[in-house]
Parts: sequence; C-alpha cells; structure tokens
Amino acid sequence: MTNGISTEEPIQLFEKQRKIYPKLVEGVYRRRKWILMSICLAIYYLAPFIRWDRGPNAPDQAILIDMVNRRAYWFFIEIWPHEVYYFTAIMVFAAIAIIFATSLLGRVWCGYFCFQTVWTDLFLWVERVMQGDRAERMKLDAAPWSFNKLWRKVGTHLGWLSIGLFTGGAFVLYFNDAPTLVRQVMEGGRSNTVKIFIFGLTGSTYLMAGFAREQVCTYMCPYARFQSAMFDEDSLIISYDAKRGEQRGKHKKGESWEGRGHCIDCTQCVQVCPMGIDIREGLQVECIACGLCIDACDTVMDKIGLPHGLIRYDTERNMREQLPGAIVTKAPKLRLLRPRTILYTLTLLLLGSIILLSLLMRPTLNIHVLHDRNPLFVKMSDGEIRNGYTVNISNRELEPRSYTLTLSGLEGGVLSIQGQEESIVTVAPDNAARYRVFVRAPVQKEARTPFTITLTPHENGKPMTTETFFLSREEAR
Repeated sequence: MTNGISTEEPIQLFEKQRKIYPKLVEGVYRRRKWILMSICLAIYYLAPFIRWDRGPNAPDQAILIDMVNRRAYWFFIEIWPHEVYYFTAIMVFAAIAIIFATSLLGRVWCGYFCFQTVWTDLFLWVERVMQGDRAERMKLDAAPWSFNKLWRKVGTHLGWLSIGLFTGGAFVLYFNDAPTLVRQVMEGGRSNTVKIFIFGLTGSTYLMAGFAREQVCTYMCPYARFQSAMFDEDSLIISYDAKRGEQRGKHKKGESWEGRGHCIDCTQCVQVCPMGIDIREGLQVECIACGLCIDACDTVMDKIGLPHGLIRYDTERNMREQLPGAIVTKAPKLRLLRPRTILYTLTLLLLGSIILLSLLMRPTLNIHVLHDRNPLFVKMSDGEIRNGYTVNISNRELEPRSYTLTLSGLEGGVLSIQGQEESIVTVAPDNAARYRVFVRAPVQKEARTPFTITLTPHENGKPMTTETFFLSREEAR
C-alpha cells in the first residue's frame, strides 16, 4: 500500500480460454468418423439436387421448403402451412429418438452426427493440411510472424471461408430450385435476401467451426447439461479402466508390470481429444463420446505389447462388476431391455404410427366454411333472410378440379356464389381457393338452424360435406 493506493495486481476471476490442438490419430473410431463425416456432408450438399416427379403442376425437387407458395416437400410428403403440427410432431419424434439413442449408446449423436462435430472435423482437416499436426500447429502459433506463418494462416482461413460459403450456399438451395439458383448465383443474379442468407451462414459456419468449436458443445448446447438425466448404469459410455490402469506411471522397455497399472501416463488420450479433457478423470460433461481416446490408447497398448481395452466403450454396471486385475477385451455386455428403453421404444412406435397414418390418410379435398360476423344476417325486401359465408376449398391433387356447391337441411334455402350465376367453383392444382357465398331462406322456426353444405367433384372423387348454421332472428345476436 503506497499513499493509500494498492500496488497489488488485480485478482483474475476467469482463466483465459486455452486453445486446444487435437492430435491426429488412426484407428477404428477415427475411420468411422471419416466415413460418417463424408456421408453426412454428401447428404447435406447433394440432397437439394435429388429430383422427385410430382407431376407437371408441382416442383420436382425432392426436398424443398417453398416459401413463395407456402409448401414444404419431402419426397412423397407435402406439408401445407396450416399443418405445422406435423413439423412439431417430427421434432418431438427426433428428440425422443436422440434421448433413446443416448440411453443406449451414450452421446453417439454428438460424437459422429452433430453438425458442430462434422464441420469442426472438416475445419480441423484443413488446419492440419495447411499447418501440420498438433506439435507443428503449437510451434507455429508460438513463433513470431513470418512469411511462412502468414501464408499458412491465410491459407487456413481461406479454406474455412470456402467451406463456409459452400455451406451457406447449400442451405439456401433447400428453399429454392437448386439448379436454377446455382445458375443465377453464378451469373450474379438473384435477390439480396438470398445473398444475405448465404453470407450470414458463411460467417456463422466460419465462427462456430473455426473458433468456437468445443465451446459450443460445452457452453451453448443444452444437450450436454441434461445428458446425465438420460444416462443410467447400463448406458454405453467412454470408460477408463482404473482397476487395470492404476497406479499409473512411466514405463521402460523390459520392466515388469507387477505391482503397477497399465497406464503409462503418456497423455495421448488427452492430446487427441477434440474437447481437451482427460478421460481418466471419469465421465465429464464435455465428453462427446467420439472414441478417439480409445484409438490413441489402443495404439499405445500395441507399442508396449499389452491388450486393448484400457479405455473403451463400456457401461457403469460392467465396470463396477469387473474383478480387480481382470483384462477386458471382449465387446461390452449390454442390457437393451430395461424400463426406460422399453418406454422410449413404445413412445416412438406410437408417435411414428400416428404421424405416418395421419399423412397417409389425409384427404385430397378439404372445405371450411366461416359464417360472417358482421352483419350476422340481412333481412331482404321480400322478407327473406340472407346469411353470408366465406368458403375455403383446398385441392391437394396435382390437377385442376371443378366442384358444385349445394346445400341441404335448410327449408327453402338457396345457395349462390358472389359474381357467378352457377354454384360451380374451380380450384387450381395443389392450391386453395376462397369464395364468397350467400344463402337465402325464409325465416326459420329456430333462430339458429344447422344445415349442410356439400362439395361435389365433377370428376372422380367422393363428395365432401361440412355443417354450418343459418341465423334468421334477432334473438340469435
């Protein structure tokens, strides 16, 4: 303390984020990740170009969200705007499916299929090509700026931006006809909205996969926070065999393994981990169950002549019941039938059946009648009463259709369509039409009289009916 002013340095409450340099490793799980990453990227980039013939009056892109015409297409499925509940049901189904997979196989989604994991793996591949593996990247970052460092860094970021640009470009293809949009973009055309989305998604991909990486999984994704609620003692997780591995310590060739563990504390499992954690400390919230630490440990075991399995996929129950000193090399014993897995299976079967049956049984024709609210009815000069209605007709077929509107159940009732002499309506293919309809009738016995409007197709098809009401007295107000 000098002249009342503290000379002590301020206390740092937060540690600076440490950059993680994952080391490349070869092995079973690394090969699986390469294969699955390639499949996922191929699906994402190429799916918009798959064609699906729906007839001359509908788009032929297999997967398309048509914002202009307010339709969503997925192969043979077509969703209209008022059917948003299908999207909700599908999202609920997907969430339960992920929870089910997690209860069985741990965070298999995070390790192999998550968008963040797939694109981070791709960005890391570019980084290794331009800057080298772990040791070279660490050395390059610590070195002063030079031409060698500059061109490697610039090349890395240009590669990332290129991938981000393709990612953003592929995303907007799902909302437009893919070949047409590609041609328009190459020619410098298309709206500013499309360009904004492309560059916005380019930036987000560049940021998330290039810089945020493990921070997205640890701090931004809620899945990591409630994964423990999905696990039980029979869930398959990445496990370190402490009974076999401890006491750990350095090992020299020719030394006996008596009285010590098989872990030689080489830290290879830590160096290859994309999350930068030490799996030997137990299951942690950051672990994405990618299996790379298993590949690293198995490689070391091969070098020192010991069996695989010091780090492996296993369940908490199996690890607890394992005898001290036992070496496990077989595939883990799984209890697939247990209360939560049975419940998830039944829930998925029920929800999936409801969604599928609902989609298959949807009518191709639909009619909805809305009675006017103001005025509720009009008294004509001849003493009759007139009610007004708005009739909405949906034609899901891919051909234009004509229909005749008739009414029944209303004594003396006459139906007419505004601006038309005949009660015939036409609806374009895969579209909806709205008509203004009037019904005239004498004053009825009841203030509110129910009746039926029937929509009869001129071509093949079953008539569709809907019930509404006719108001003819003041008491109905």
